[in-house]
Amino acid sequence: MAFNRKQKLRDNIEAIRTAFILDRENRTATTEERAILQRYCGFGGLKCILNPAKELTDAVRWAKSDLELFAPTVELHRLIRENSKDETEYKRFVDSLKASVLTAFYTPKEITDTIADVLADYSVRPARMLEPSAGVGVFVDSMLRHSPNADVMAFEKDLLTGTILRHLYPDQKMRTCGFEKIERPFNNYFDLAVSNIPFGDIAVFDAEFQRSDSFGRRSAQKTIHNYFFLKGLDAVRDGGIVAFITSQGVLNSTKTSVRNELFSQANLVSAIRLPNNLFTDNAGTEVGSDLIVLQKNLSKKEMSQDERLMTVIQTDTKTALTDNAYFIHHPERIVHTMAKLDTDPYGKPAMVYLHEGKAAGIAGDLRRMLDEDFHYRLAMRLYSGSIRQAGTEEKVAVQNKVERPAIKLETVSSAQTVETPTEKPQPADEKPEIEPRPQYSAGVQLTLLDLWGMTEEVSQPKTSKKKKTVKKAVTAKSTPPKPKVTVTPTAPTAKPAMENKEVKAENTAKPADPDDIYATLDWDTNPPINGFYEMMMGLTPERRKELRELARQHNEKQVAEKTEVKAVPETSREQPRQEETQPEAVAAPAVTDTPSEAVGTFLFPDIEAEKPKEEVVDLSPRAYHRTPEMHLREGSLVADRGRHNIGYLKDITPYGATFQPLDLKGYQKEKALLYVSLRDAYERLYRYESLRREANVPWREHLNTCYDEFVMRYGNLNAKQNVKLVMMDAGGRDILSLERMENGKFVKADIFEHPVSFAVESHANVGSPEEALSASLNKYGTVNLDYMREITDSTAEDLLTALQGRIYYNPLVTGYEIKDRFIAGNVIEKAERIEAWMGDNPENERMPEVKQALEALKDAEPQRIAFEDLDFNFGERWIPTGVYAAYMSRLFDTEVKIAYSASMDEFSVVCGYRTMKITDEFLVKGYYRNYDGMHLLKHALHNTCPDMMKSIGKDEHGNDIKMRDSEGIQLANAKIDEIRNGFSEWLEEQSPQFKERLVTMYNRKFNCFVRPRYDGSHQTFPDLNLKGLASRGIKSVYPSQMDCVWMLKQNGGGICDHEVLRP
Repeated sequence: MAFNRKQKLRDNIEAIRTAFILDRENRTATTEERAILQRYCGFGGLKCILNPAKELTDAVRWAKSDLELFAPTVELHRLIRENSKDETEYKRFVDSLKASVLTAFYTPKEITDTIADVLADYSVRPARMLEPSAGVGVFVDSMLRHSPNADVMAFEKDLLTGTILRHLYPDQKMRTCGFEKIERPFNNYFDLAVSNIPFGDIAVFDAEFQRSDSFGRRSAQKTIHNYFFLKGLDAVRDGGIVAFITSQGVLNSTKTSVRNELFSQANLVSAIRLPNNLFTDNAGTEVGSDLIVLQKNLSKKEMSQDERLMTVIQTDTKTALTDNAYFIHHPERIVHTMAKLDTDPYGKPAMVYLHEGKAAGIAGDLRRMLDEDFHYRLAMRLYSGSIRQAGTEEKVAVQNKVERPAIKLETVSSAQTVETPTEKPQPADEKPEIEPRPQYSAGVQLTLLDLWGMTEEVSQPKTSKKKKTVKKAVTAKSTPPKPKVTVTPTAPTAKPAMENKEVKAENTAKPADPDDIYATLDWDTNPPINGFYEMMMGLTPERRKELRELARQHNEKQVAEKTEVKAVPETSREQPRQEETQPEAVAAPAVTDTPSEAVGTFLFPDIEAEKPKEEVVDLSPRAYHRTPEMHLREGSLVADRGRHNIGYLKDITPYGATFQPLDLKGYQKEKALLYVSLRDAYERLYRYESLRREANVPWREHLNTCYDEFVMRYGNLNAKQNVKLVMMDAGGRDILSLERMENGKFVKADIFEHPVSFAVESHANVGSPEEALSASLNKYGTVNLDYMREITDSTAEDLLTALQGRIYYNPLVTGYEIKDRFIAGNVIEKAERIEAWMGDNPENERMPEVKQALEALKDAEPQRIAFEDLDFNFGERWIPTGVYAAYMSRLFDTEVKIAYSASMDEFSVVCGYRTMKITDEFLVKGYYRNYDGMHLLKHALHNTCPDMMKSIGKDEHGNDIKMRDSEGIQLANAKIDEIRNGFSEWLEEQSPQFKERLVTMYNRKFNCFVRPRYDGSHQTFPDLNLKGLASRGIKSVYPSQMDCVWMLKQNGGGICDHEVLRP
């Protein structure tokens, strides 16, 4: 079936409309809607969308052959604009569509089915499949027929096409971005990469390719088809298959570096040249393309004979054209029924291959060739062996996880503590969050400071040469003995021998308060910087803030009452404490870094267990427990599930990441955890407010609480002891900007008080109508009387009276406009349009305001320029060509017709018959040719002169030696000046009516514009300090400066130029 552009455009519009509906209703597509979406064919053969189609008048700029597509294109733009949030998003959609015109040529379904069938016939049923340029997923659909459980990742850069793709395959990983955005963890990951990749001299930037030592990889960035091949080969595992339909530029390029790079790490499975009419039915274009199938082989040592041919460009003796040597030696690998010598899309000579069997016939021949090549070249042991090995490793890993015994809450042995799993075991058929999972080595313990090569604040090593150092290290790491947890109530815990007596007396002097959970703690000797108790109770910064406030109020109450309370025995205080903290303790982590004896006794009072040995922390990398948030990137510090561990992320993808724990304890761990909470609070708040354009008060309070907590414990973020930790985080530099220096001290940034991603509306009343007008222009860009009335507590009538002469009612926009904007531009045309409106609406209630506005426009019209003050030049484009024709007809004594092409900026002239004035009086004879009056007339209209040459002899080859004919050029210039000068004299002879029409035409076209005058004299600058300029005699702001400020306010910015007096 021939390519029907109008029907294809209609199908695309309906598919886009359906995708917008599904997005708006947030649901999956029905069977009927899927059929509509699958008819989308892209805009590769619909270049009409590149033409302007915003207004009906744009149709005059379209070619006649495309006019039938004008109305659907206008509908397409209207559909996109109606479903866009703003003009910026609309422009992104349209630009994305226009960018796809050169590359969006979709593969016929028969071809994709053939490739999928042959792969399946040879047991290539991928578990992980990559489609780097998916379109609407024709390859995805064909492959899923044979491998319905495959994990598919597809890329589509066009925004609208990606939206359609996402609705067609909601259960797969459909990504609306360029293939170059694929993350590093997906290297050596996929079993199969199959696609019809884009082609052309489109450069792609890839940092890894740019830094590569291989010249082939660096040069591949210059052409998108070469880049896709190398990038696709990187993505598949060893033994994986890459099957790409690409342009002939991959194999026909004279630069062989890319092909050498390809065949150094991959085996050739098949290379088939497809006919030029492959995409005729789907995209209405004829272009040469190749199907290249490679099998990755990292242990490859040398190329085969056919692979060497693929890297060579030869001249075909039959056609005298350069071509890839492989197809010269294997012409049977070209799918065609007829061939002819023609040109390629770039106009260069090339062989054009056609197939008369259309898509079905092409698919039949392609199946036969692929079957032969796969039979002889596909290494199934290399392909299936890697899959079997990977599957066995994953199965064993899963079984090991499942077989680990779960640790119960009774007695806990040392061995069991080490074996404690950190995550729930996954079933054998469940996919992990990130695949593939690397084989990590256990036993390598990293500290936060070791990771970045720092030496300060590092815990002391276990062994040392100096005896004093050893003692110091042991003392620093020593902790009070851990209590035994018993089922029955325990006896009062003995106090340490070194306990301070004054502290003990102070504690016994205060009664126990049920609301004060820190009543038993001494804040002087055990400050909150330790963080253990908060960790044990799982309290948020907000809850800790509330509890401290309650404790402070309680203490003040006790002091005010001045009552003496007898000391309560230790046993009587511990019993209610057990009951109170037990619910919190159950939900909190059971293992801590440095637990104290007193608090440890209160945990799990009804459970008896042996004294646990020191637990060995699992520092092996593992899957992050959730999908990373948008602000997290490689190297971001995060807390693992339950806040048990602190670490950093690596191998981040949209579907998960790898968590690398760090060996942090005590002070460092507490600081890192609180920093992570602060950073996340800031990033979430900023992203929320920037997207929704509204303030989030609870999240801002949470940010303030996290910051206050951090500063109270550890000092300012920019303090020397904290900068190292902050800069270890990938986004730490942004967090340091949460503080700014004022008067030698760090203070909070503006985001702690109000949003910074958008302007916050101020509801404070203004002092004058002029200020209200400025506020309205600043917020809405227009005169909004309702808003002005709210901020001034005035009526609309009072505002209009006060602003009379500053704002005018413009019926053309159905609203008020400021004087500087209303009385500006083409005031003559604007006045005429308002007069026409008044004629159509004689009884409108706003007629008095309209008349006032019209009078202001009339008064602002520039002074009319008279005929005597005008200087008319022959050939000016604004003068009608009929005026020139009338003048030349009189001069040449014959009818002369003159036409002007605005697009070419060129005049054309013809005459009824050639008179003596044309052939004799205005004739200039040259050495090589003669120029009569009609030739000189055209030069006079363009204000040019003919380039006349003459011969001064012959060279040794008998050719003329040319030079400019100065005499001829001077004579031609004299005749041309006679024509041009005579035009002004002829105009003087015309009637007054003719002159008046010409003057009116000039004034309406050129003398009709009024430049806006910005009057900022009403402004005040209350906080402006001019004391420093008083010595120079400057006591106030210059009027020009006030006008400039007013101009900037109204226009939302501008350029401020001023004159500089020269000495």
